[in-house]
Amino acid sequence: MEKKPSINIPEEVSRVPEELKKAGFEAYLVGGCVRDVLSGRKPKDWDVTTNAQPEKIERLFANTFYENDYGTVGIVNEDISDETLKVIEVTPYRIEGKYSDKRRPDTITFAKTLEDDLKRRDFTINAIALSIEKISGETHKFSIIDPHGGSIDLTKGIIRAVGKADERFKEDALRVLRAVRIATEMKFVLDKDTEAALIADGDLLGHISAERIRDEFVKILMSDMPADGLRLAHKLGILKYILPELEEGIGIEQNKAHAFDVWEHLLKTLQHSADKKWPLHIRLAAILHDISKPETRRKNPSTGEWTFYGHDVVGARKVRVILERLKFSHEIIDKVTRLVRWHMFFSDTETITLSAVRRLATNVGPENVWDLMNVRMCDRIGTGRPKESPYRLRKYQSMIEEALRSPLTVGMLKINGTDIMSICELKPGREIGYILHALLEEVLENPELNTKEYLENRANMLAKLPIDELKKIGEKAKLAREEEDEKIVEEIRKKYWVK
Repeated sequence: MEKKPSINIPEEVSRVPEELKKAGFEAYLVGGCVRDVLSGRKPKDWDVTTNAQPEKIERLFANTFYENDYGTVGIVNEDISDETLKVIEVTPYRIEGKYSDKRRPDTITFAKTLEDDLKRRDFTINAIALSIEKISGETHKFSIIDPHGGSIDLTKGIIRAVGKADERFKEDALRVLRAVRIATEMKFVLDKDTEAALIADGDLLGHISAERIRDEFVKILMSDMPADGLRLAHKLGILKYILPELEEGIGIEQNKAHAFDVWEHLLKTLQHSADKKWPLHIRLAAILHDISKPETRRKNPSTGEWTFYGHDVVGARKVRVILERLKFSHEIIDKVTRLVRWHMFFSDTETITLSAVRRLATNVGPENVWDLMNVRMCDRIGTGRPKESPYRLRKYQSMIEEALRSPLTVGMLKINGTDIMSICELKPGREIGYILHALLEEVLENPELNTKEYLENRANMLAKLPIDELKKIGEKAKLAREEEDEKIVEEIRKKYWVK
């Protein structure tokens, strides 16, 4: 079967099988990169399989490394900006022995044929090989080798195991979670037999390390439809091996401000973070911010309303335990924990003060405060409300920008009051303040004047003026600075359409 893909294979990739063929070996693109090429997606990496042994592969290419037990040789393309092309992996055809630990094969044997290699792979859409043959110049002929019907499954949008699904999952238990991840990323459905085996073998995930589970979990979160992925994991009974705490929110009714139970609210909050293309730490905070609502829920006896007092504090501690269990980095753990701890900052913008906003920024970290706002926006959408930025939220954005901006103060100057007293031989008094305000006005007009040399000379000149004249200049400068401050604040508020 011949096919001309809708995208070109990069030269850095096509040259690898071409060189192997020139040396008399077979060589094919294989795995996820073929799946992505044939479905019009950009591959995240490129893999080649061949009947050449590792040492023979190394001899054909100048810049290689070989540091594994699977025969995989990395061919390095230096000085390339596209990360997907920096390393092309080439692996000999191989047959794998039993998987005693449900994680890795006990033995690896190099195979003689491509068909032997393809039948060991997990899903049919990953068991397609692509042959590249240069005809002339940049013209290539592409041939597909597809003994397991992966091309048809790719067209129909189906995830189906190669051969017997139960055997494939028992070989490598992570395939259970990988099936969910690929289905989520590609918006595919599971083949009926594959789904049945997946449900039956879900408990095999108990043999898999936290790091490998985390990596697949992250890929689900970073997909376009992470909420669908977690719903599928729950339906199949495997979410308990990833994030069992999330399922505790199922059926946990909330108050009238929420249209959904805790489970659905968290999924919708996560989905909005994905719709906005937010980074991983925001998506984690979105799915985890109300994780402790189930254990903090109480009913107000006078109103009959549910309350969740302290779920932010309790949740932050719980989130730290979850992320440590999944072996996330210290940086991610710290960021997400802070965002969960302070996600309840929302309050009455008519009574909140700038000092309170500054304290919030100090608590969550100035570098995290805008991420906190983004989590809050996702949280609001997750309640079932249609508007992303209502007035109160925009008002908070305005106040944060006001609180975090660099104030126009004499502290901006390259000299201070002590310097002036020493340079001008003055004692502490009002004159020092007048001089500082006068200098600040000049610097605001022309920032290039903010040098120690200029300010010292100018301070000396001002210090020689009569006190009444110096007072008049200083007070005028202070008033001008306050007016400039007001203009800046007014512009910030206009930006967010608030008063």
